[in-house]
Amino acid sequence: MDDQFARDIMHGLSSTPKYLSSKYFYDKQGDLLFQKIMNLEEYYLTRCEYEIFQNQKDQLLQQFSKDTCPFDLIEFGAGDGKKTKVLLEYFLQQGADFSYKPIDISRNALELLAKDLRKSLPGLDLETLQGEYFDVLSHAKSEPNRRKVVLFLGSNIGNFLKPVAVKFLSQLANSLSQKDLLLIGVDLVKDPKTIARAYNDSQGITREFNLNLLTRINRDLGADFDLDNFDHFPIYNPITGTARSFLISRAKQTVSIERLNASFHFEAWEPVHTEYSHKYRIDELAGLADESGFKVVNNYFDSKMNFVDCLWQLDD
Repeated sequence: MDDQFARDIMHGLSSTPKYLSSKYFYDKQGDLLFQKIMNLEEYYLTRCEYEIFQNQKDQLLQQFSKDTCPFDLIEFGAGDGKKTKVLLEYFLQQGADFSYKPIDISRNALELLAKDLRKSLPGLDLETLQGEYFDVLSHAKSEPNRRKVVLFLGSNIGNFLKPVAVKFLSQLANSLSQKDLLLIGVDLVKDPKTIARAYNDSQGITREFNLNLLTRINRDLGADFDLDNFDHFPIYNPITGTARSFLISRAKQTVSIERLNASFHFEAWEPVHTEYSHKYRIDELAGLADESGFKVVNNYFDSKMNFVDCLWQLDD
């Protein structure tokens, strides 16, 4: 992981324009900050998906256990598991035959999740898997008589450019069988002001979350980023449906990174791209499923139609 982190930082800061991958937001401090973000009034996404699970958990269980098939819940990017816990508790109460296998890039997040679940849901069949999704998915293979139900929640699919999203989902489709399912959470197009506030909260937590990536590079790679010389700048484009975040260099400066044996020059007001989040329309999602080898089984919406959890299976 450390070698990959170093390579990715080197590549991103050597590119034109410069960028840093948002997947590296999630160190121990980043995990804590994102938990704060999820509880912000402006950050509606978590509340919307939580509401969907609370109100439609029985319908989801019926689909997951269709034909009385036992199933393995395999969650990509589990984080703190707050939303998924709604389903886990209900499935246990209903006596469902299932296991839970969360995958996350953050070992810290998995350790915290496992500690919480083993205490609060001692009867849960749990196996945590740390690493990149497809690198560890092979370790989460189900028995032939069990259904894999892959959870990709929180609108994480929106972090991919469209061609990358199709490639990712196609790769996932190739690893599933006909009886398997994908539940994918997606943020929908809505009032642009609502979206913009979610990435630029009044308390500045999202700003701190982005800047923490520079702190991580300083600590893990021996860099000398001065955080006071950078600011957070988020934008939302309602034409393309994309929210983007940048770190802006406030001055002409050079940053050295000891582990990379390299220095990087920044012009005054030069942007470094850190985050991308696409907001979808329902018709776009149907097209995305089709392009990736899936078909839509059902769509589950929150009460304000701000968010959707799409249930897909392989196309015939």
